[in-house]
Amino acid sequence: MARDYYGILGVDREATEQDIKKAYRRLARKYHPDVNPSEEAAEKFAEISLAQEVLLDPQKRSIVDRGGDPMEQGGMGPGAGGFGGGLGDIFEAFFGGGGGAAREPRSRVQQGNDALLRTTISLEEAYTGVKKHVTVDTAVLCEKCQGTGSESKAAPVTCDYCDGAGAVQEVQQSFLGNVMMSRECPKCRGYGEIITDPCRQCAGDGRVRATRDLTVNIPAGIATGMRIRMAGQGEVGHGGGPAGDLYVEVTTEPHPYFVRDGSDLLLRLNVPMYDAALGTEITVENLAGGETTIEIPAGTQPGETVRLEGEGMPLIRTDRFGDLIAHVQVTVPTELSNQERAALEDLRDGCPDSTEVHTEGGAANEGFFSRMRDRFRR
Repeated sequence: MARDYYGILGVDREATEQDIKKAYRRLARKYHPDVNPSEEAAEKFAEISLAQEVLLDPQKRSIVDRGGDPMEQGGMGPGAGGFGGGLGDIFEAFFGGGGGAAREPRSRVQQGNDALLRTTISLEEAYTGVKKHVTVDTAVLCEKCQGTGSESKAAPVTCDYCDGAGAVQEVQQSFLGNVMMSRECPKCRGYGEIITDPCRQCAGDGRVRATRDLTVNIPAGIATGMRIRMAGQGEVGHGGGPAGDLYVEVTTEPHPYFVRDGSDLLLRLNVPMYDAALGTEITVENLAGGETTIEIPAGTQPGETVRLEGEGMPLIRTDRFGDLIAHVQVTVPTELSNQERAALEDLRDGCPDSTEVHTEGGAANEGFFSRMRDRFRR
């Protein structure tokens, strides 16, 4: 079954060359590998690139309009009409007589490509938001010719080799007879026009490479892998065409003691056993530059957590925050002074609890040992 090239680009059958290019650029900004690295996006980008190639080629588009697919079996898809009029129309588009469909010259002024830049920030900067100064190397408008490509800024003239068609036709011999082939004009490179006095700074391209310093507004709550779009800050197009967009991808550096989990902040606390038994308070420096006090309740057991609501990361572009979750690791001293040992022995002598075998049943024991096995496997 023939592919719906018009549907792939989202244009109708009366779409002009400019309509097709515009639709392709819109989809390319979404699926280009530099913007979207997923496998699905790569397949989609290849699909829309093929659709643009087919629909911008008058001969291939003619086959599509007759119900065929020029990329399969020589273009004879369903609706080609067998060996009747449909096949004859296809031959007429390629061989002598009518000379084939004329190729439209491509525009000298083209949309610029998008650009991707990566920058690294601290977790504190991700918490508060930050203005980041970055340097980007892109194509910018040639100041000497203002994008015209001409030293004198004169308008281009019609190519005398292809008479402005942007393509030339040649007759080649084949087993089917004389074949009319169309190829890009070697003199004007398919533009149909020539700049008689190319700009010495940009060589007629209308743009030059340059390094620019930009300020990126990074919002509070941004996470690693997120991208900030800066409209019109990408590559300037050929012939001084409109610039694409710049995407800044953010990576967050590891923090000495906080670990980010979505909008929550995780923290591990090593609490001595006497503080876990009696209860205590721990003060930590937070990401805003202040201090946060974490209360450890008396009797806290190893592995328990203490949650502080609203003390986590901000949710991007909202006034809400995640939580701070402190995981308590109870530490037991391995070296004791004589005074410490005597104090602990007095405490043990006065405590009614003693070491004993757990007797809550086989199922409970099995669950405990399963967790222990899982922990050792990790």
